[in-house]
Amino acid sequence: MNSVAPIGILGGTFDPIHYGHLRLAEELAGRLRLDQVRLVPSGTPPHRTAPGASAEHRLAMVELAAAGNTQFSVDGREVRRAGPGYTFDTLAELRAESGATRPLVMLVGADAFLEFATWHRWHEIFKLAHVVVAHRPGYPVERWIERMPQPLAREYAERLLQQPLATHLSPAGGVAVVPFTALDISATAVRDMLREGGSPRYLMPDEVLVYIQTHRLYS
Repeated sequence: MNSVAPIGILGGTFDPIHYGHLRLAEELAGRLRLDQVRLVPSGTPPHRTAPGASAEHRLAMVELAAAGNTQFSVDGREVRRAGPGYTFDTLAELRAESGATRPLVMLVGADAFLEFATWHRWHEIFKLAHVVVAHRPGYPVERWIERMPQPLAREYAERLLQQPLATHLSPAGGVAVVPFTALDISATAVRDMLREGGSPRYLMPDEVLVYIQTHRLYS
């Protein structure tokens, strides 16, 4: 195995960040024996409608959520970047900073991976990092594979790693599927709850909820 453990990267709008995001990062960090997980809030997400909170607020909430976990770090480069925050650009910068041999592992959800072939320069992302898909137990992997568009299905079949820890053996290029304890929490549901005057307590860290209330977000 590579003598230096991989760096995990979990990007997203985090609008707002909640325990579903944090549990995925925590569990996959352990399963993959990652050195760290970098949480990367998007600035201007190219594939989604405008977030409900500004990039600066979302970055602040991620920093609050990550505090206290020494394995998490927060990377604000996409918030500071002018224009769309493409994953390819972020990974290219991280590859340049980490060197040619350090394994990088991009963590994505199963539904997000189905859209992967629509991402900017998606073929080239495999040259920069491994892609590890967090899969919800109970949903057959075979049915998920059937939903993949053909170009992505070909890449998946060619790059699939039989063991997730094989991500330690090379800097990039593999795909692994790892089951995790999926929490049935969505940022959309949290936003709707807040707009309706409900309390999302216990769905996110208290510090994040206090920040939302203080700044009157999603109301």
